[in-house]
Amino acid sequence: MKQSLVHIALVVNDYDEAIEFYTNTLDFKLHEDTYVPEQDKRWVLITPPNSDGCAVLLARASNESQSKFIGNQAGGRVFLFLSTDDFWRDYKNYLDKGVTFIREPKEFEYGTVAVFEDLYGNRWDLIEHKSGHPFSQKNV
Repeated sequence: MKQSLVHIALVVNDYDEAIEFYTNTLDFKLHEDTYVPEQDKRWVLITPPNSDGCAVLLARASNESQSKFIGNQAGGRVFLFLSTDDFWRDYKNYLDKGVTFIREPKEFEYGTVAVFEDLYGNRWDLIEHKSGHPFSQKNV
């Protein structure tokens, strides 16, 4: 049996402001933005640059209950993990674009990591795994 995650839904306040942040600030690629009239919503898929893995589905909150989770989908924990082949390049680029890092870079046995917040406050790890680690971008 072979399975994989293909999309992870991220609840957002507004499609266009989310697309703007992820594509212009984090340099993600917009793969699809399709209006679904039967549900009055859009199907919006983004991925990190040069990624062939899981895509993020930007899902606009459709009611008050969903709106309460915007920016806090994981109860204040790191929610998403962005792997890179060059930590310091991306860290500097994000700082230059005004991304807020709430934990400074730190070296661990598995790699270099820092925690940043997206436009809504969701926490992300920016991580470069050491060569040889199963998730290292340098093994690809």
